Amino acid sequence: MTRNALTTQLIDPCSGVDHHRYGFELPARAEYVSRARRLARERLRCWDIDGDIHDSAMLVVSELVTNAVVHTDGRLVACELLNGETNLRITVRDQGCAPTGPHVCDPLEEERGRGLLLVEAVSSAWGAHVSRTGQGRVVWAELSYGAGRVPRPRSPYGRESQC
Repeated sequence: MTRNALTTQLIDPCSGVDHHRYGFELPARAEYVSRARRLARERLRCWDIDGDIHDSAMLVVSELVTNAVVHTDGRLVACELLNGETNLRITVRDQGCAPTGPHVCDPLEEERGRGLLLVEAVSSAWGAHVSRTGQGRVVWAELSYGAGRVPRPRSPYGRESQC
């Protein structure tokens, strides 16, 4: 299959060794933010992640992907979920942004730009750095599971193979 900006690139953890990692690429267009949420929601369901972590993850995916679409000039946005022992890490990579990078805005002074303020509020940690490829920026957020949670990926075999 030929890959272009309109083709979703899925990185399926069921085909490899690491069943705790999932990623995808989407066109950097506003109408694909809902698809990013849907793909993340499906993966969280496969990992049996629900409740507050699920809701916070949906907010973080929505805000980070939206920022990557609105504030960059790239053609693609990549999103990765890493289901760790103590937290869920959400990473969004764009193909280029302003030199100052993402920052939390003062909600009293600006009408827009509160997305990272929300991300900061629901995350145990978040940050940004230049992509290793040198093109674009990576913005990440971590959501802590709390004590006693062990990640439970579903089996890549049998009827659950879609996960």
